[in-house]
Amino acid sequence: MLLLTLESTCDETAAAVITDDLQVLSSVVASQDELHRQFGGVVPEIASRAHVERILPVIDQALSKANISLSELGAVAVPTTPGLAGSLLVGLTAAKGLCVALDIPLIAINHLHAHVYACRLASGQDVFPCVAMIVSGGHTSLYRCDGPLDFELLGGTIDDAAGEAFDKVASMLGLSYPGGPSVERAAMSGDRRAHQFPRSFLKDPERLEFSFSGLKTAVRYKIAGPGRPDLSGIELTDQQVADLAASFQEAVIDCLIGKSLAALKRTGMNTLCVGGGVAANGRLRERLEASAAEHGLTLHIPPLSLCTDNAVMGAIALEHIKAGRFASLDADIQPGLVRHRA
Repeated sequence: MLLLTLESTCDETAAAVITDDLQVLSSVVASQDELHRQFGGVVPEIASRAHVERILPVIDQALSKANISLSELGAVAVPTTPGLAGSLLVGLTAAKGLCVALDIPLIAINHLHAHVYACRLASGQDVFPCVAMIVSGGHTSLYRCDGPLDFELLGGTIDDAAGEAFDKVASMLGLSYPGGPSVERAAMSGDRRAHQFPRSFLKDPERLEFSFSGLKTAVRYKIAGPGRPDLSGIELTDQQVADLAASFQEAVIDCLIGKSLAALKRTGMNTLCVGGGVAANGRLRERLEASAAEHGLTLHIPPLSLCTDNAVMGAIALEHIKAGRFASLDADIQPGLVRHRA
């Protein structure tokens, strides 16, 4: 059976064709970075309009690269949660249209669970049970995963997600959007110990939550001091920017690793899977590998192409098919984070 998977939860329009034995026949991703760069972040209305323009050409390109026709598809999978409402609707509407026209099943998947399944795809082996950490622009969450469809949320961010904090700090430092890669580049020549930024909840192992709002504010105060309404007129040297970026990045990474280790200890598990756009950060990957070696853990992190939003990770739909979990054509989106088992 050939599965068409779609992705349109935020600002990437993607499609992939995957076989039932997890062979990826094609993967196409259309980025919207240029559209949102001038705003320093994703504008939901712009994102949804861009999806409308791109979804059909992206699907057509994925089918062409896989050298198959629409009639050969056996099912269509699409995320219905979480994400931006308008963006989710574009993908779901396209998927429903194809399923009606071709008389094939619709599979509704969870975007965050799919990020974890990217570890399964990359490793070529079963990674469950595990603790999963999803780190992206909109989500920073820890899950207990007893199986590919059995996810229990252990904790998440109470304010900004890690990727969102990267974007905002990049803007403060005059760096380009998206903020994750630009902060990482700047941090390479910086001193990670130049500034002592807060690590929220890090000393409370019982609390499996994240908070990056205070860290973001601490960076702002370090740049301008408290009480200043804006950052206009402030000029930082390249080294000052590098030191701030490095110190900020290290604080985020300390929190991510500290909480993931606490989650592993609480669950008694020995395998950590990490997914999401921030998992592409080189320093985070380096620290995670060192921590796994130190504590005797099994670590799974996908290649960079499977960390950022893509449709290949929608292969988790094959697990839904095996379990007989199909969606009806009146399925709807759930933009917010679903806080219960899959």
